[in-house]
Amino acid sequence: MNDTICAISTAVGVGAISIIRVSGEDSINIVNKIFDKDLTKQPSHTINYGHIIENNEIIDEVMVTLMKAPKTFTREDIIEINSHGSIATTNKILELLLNNGARLAEPGEFTKRAFLNGRIDLVEAESIMDLIEAKTDNQRKLAINGINGNISKLIKDIIDKLVGINANIEVNIDYPEYEDIEVVTKDKIKEISEYIEKELSKLLSESENGKIIKEGINTIILGKPNVGKSSILNKLINEEKAIVTDIAGTTRDIVEGQIRINGILLNLIDTAGIRDTQDKVERIGVEKSINLINESDLVILVFNNNEKITDEDIKLLEKTHNKKRIIVINKIDLDNKLDLNIFKDEEVIKLSALDNVDELKEKISNIYNLEELNNKDFTYLSNSREISLVKKAIEVSKNLNESLKNNVPIDMLEIDIKEICEILGEIIGESYDDKLIDTLFSNFCLGK
Repeated sequence: MNDTICAISTAVGVGAISIIRVSGEDSINIVNKIFDKDLTKQPSHTINYGHIIENNEIIDEVMVTLMKAPKTFTREDIIEINSHGSIATTNKILELLLNNGARLAEPGEFTKRAFLNGRIDLVEAESIMDLIEAKTDNQRKLAINGINGNISKLIKDIIDKLVGINANIEVNIDYPEYEDIEVVTKDKIKEISEYIEKELSKLLSESENGKIIKEGINTIILGKPNVGKSSILNKLINEEKAIVTDIAGTTRDIVEGQIRINGILLNLIDTAGIRDTQDKVERIGVEKSINLINESDLVILVFNNNEKITDEDIKLLEKTHNKKRIIVINKIDLDNKLDLNIFKDEEVIKLSALDNVDELKEKISNIYNLEELNNKDFTYLSNSREISLVKKAIEVSKNLNESLKNNVPIDMLEIDIKEICEILGEIIGESYDDKLIDTLFSNFCLGK
């Protein structure tokens, strides 16, 4: 943390502008060695025109942004050099910075310094990466909510209530003679505990929305060979991506595509047709298809209107019974030979993939309330680390309520309250493991 780091912050390749970022206590002095204007005489938060030079040779005409600590992203002195965007020029400027005392930053190290220096918390840091990777407007909104601290504020409010009641418990125990301090009763602890469990449970229940917004809906299209799975995929993504023939077993491996429905990504996988086969390659594809059932959020189970129900169809219905699924009867333009009574307890969509799949898209939207999801405030948890910690805090909260029912002494209840505080503190980074932090920030891009 005492050295000065630098990295290219823009994408590698030819562009109009490249940005090389420098952060650390020696940033100004290092850049001064290669810039033809004295930055030590310039006020903070200014943009300065000049040239990057080496041995009196002009390397590039640049704009240099000067930002002095502590009002910067990392709370250190930061310099950003805006150069022309050729690979050769950008790399040359980076080389000069390294030769003059800077160190190449590790992936995510600028954001890591912002976190370690108290500029942002861990939820905000993770949301920055989510914003960089956002592919939809809803993903952007979700990330901005995290960056703005809306989730962090909710967690901090709960922590503050717990810390306050714990402080009162300790005062009651250590200084019983203080009459002006509120006496913490078990009823008071129960009230706080129930409030916390309610708030955390609400946050957790809505976290599925955050997961859907961030990761999309993983959807597999499943069925026997030749029921029209590939045609449905092609119609959904409006692209001839999967090969369509009347030969059974054409699709031997998974074929993937993406569409957006009401701003939410639908990650589609067309699978190999499910059947017993002696073909080794096709058999591997069938096994992959079966394994994907457990990993999927949604199953589109396709049947051929022109064929009678088979044992393979029955097996697929059984295998997907506990999954969120949509039953699709395809090829309704052909004669009906399929006994629809077998689907009497389920909603069925009848279509011809040769025409359109609008009804299928609408059904997916209705199942996940995607239209309503667009109108919410996006204050959701969105990654597995945060969600797992909230689950852990809820379990401890339940233990606390159980202890209250069993008349456990108040000073013992304090242990559970402290544990909940520590768990919630991990979410926002008030307490953390160094290895976790290193791993988390290593997933960031270089220069961020």
